[in-house]
Amino acid sequence: MKDLGAEHLADREGVQLLGLLNLYLEQEQRFQPREKGLSLIEATPENDNTLCPGLRNAKVEDLRSLANFFGSCTETFVLAVNILDRFLALMKVKPKHLSCIGVCSFLLAARIVEEDCNIPSTHDVIRISQCKCTASDIKRMEKIISEKLHYELEATTALNFLHLYHAIILYHTSERKEILSLDKLEAQLKACNCRLIFSKAKPSVLALCLLNLEVETLKSVELLEILLLVKKHTKINDTEFFYWRELVSKCLVEYSSPECCKPDLKKLVWIVSRRTAQNLHNSYYSVPELPTIPEGGCFDESERFQYGVPATSHLPHHTCKLSAYLNNPLDSYMDKDKVLCICYWNSVFLIVYYQKWSTTYLCLANQIVW
Repeated sequence: MKDLGAEHLADREGVQLLGLLNLYLEQEQRFQPREKGLSLIEATPENDNTLCPGLRNAKVEDLRSLANFFGSCTETFVLAVNILDRFLALMKVKPKHLSCIGVCSFLLAARIVEEDCNIPSTHDVIRISQCKCTASDIKRMEKIISEKLHYELEATTALNFLHLYHAIILYHTSERKEILSLDKLEAQLKACNCRLIFSKAKPSVLALCLLNLEVETLKSVELLEILLLVKKHTKINDTEFFYWRELVSKCLVEYSSPECCKPDLKKLVWIVSRRTAQNLHNSYYSVPELPTIPEGGCFDESERFQYGVPATSHLPHHTCKLSAYLNNPLDSYMDKDKVLCICYWNSVFLIVYYQKWSTTYLCLANQIVW
């Protein structure tokens, strides 16, 4: 069988794809977690004093939830898992520090991958994750992780190979481009990332196994031939390939079962009772001071219509106090002339108004109606 050589590369794009593949293959070993450290975690029985596979897997599930909650991309999640596993395989970590390490891994990955406007604040991540640590703790742990990993945080992961393999297949195939779903492959990779065993696999092998299983379900001879060429170019031996392919297949069977909680199935929803809200620690629930909102900065009539706020003439001439309904600290600013209550609660702007005999609360940021 021919290799992915010059006879398969008709233009500059093909040469670039092959060059990028060679670069990834050179780098992947450098960014893999230490196998000896991962084996020690694997062999650890489950108890309260040592880090075991169950605790690690549960923390990765938490990272997946954080990524979903803040709308982070798959690359952020995969890189966060890579940073977490590399650190755990290098250092002896106590379970009580795992939450802080997980949050730091997520924040470090987000700063590398996400646009500045999409990077969540440290305080928001602390509050949502309920990791019971302060911003100073996060800062110190981020420094420790960065130093132990020699500041090499931007790693070559299985997601990089998955995207590259997908691009190579689309470059060489004559079939419809949408036949191979990258979103589905990314979701399957997330499922594998939630298990410690797959951190031992080479990223190039794990990505190839996922693609191979998906191509087999499509029953495409052309795509399978392209994958065989990729496998030959990457010099992945059959023993290694079929070993990981079997493990990935078992994982995906369990992943597709109704009992499995799948990534990206729906947006994460946090439901907190009033009693829990009252008992939240100040370190992960705080409201910053805000300047008084000038009356000239209120909504005009077009904005009222857009957000469902009734016209000024239809509002009754009295005010309301949101604190009577929410037992949480908040800053409330009243426009007494227009009887519009603009509040800042839990890092979200609320607009409160009376409509006939009922009180309606609108949360503009998340578009949730109470």
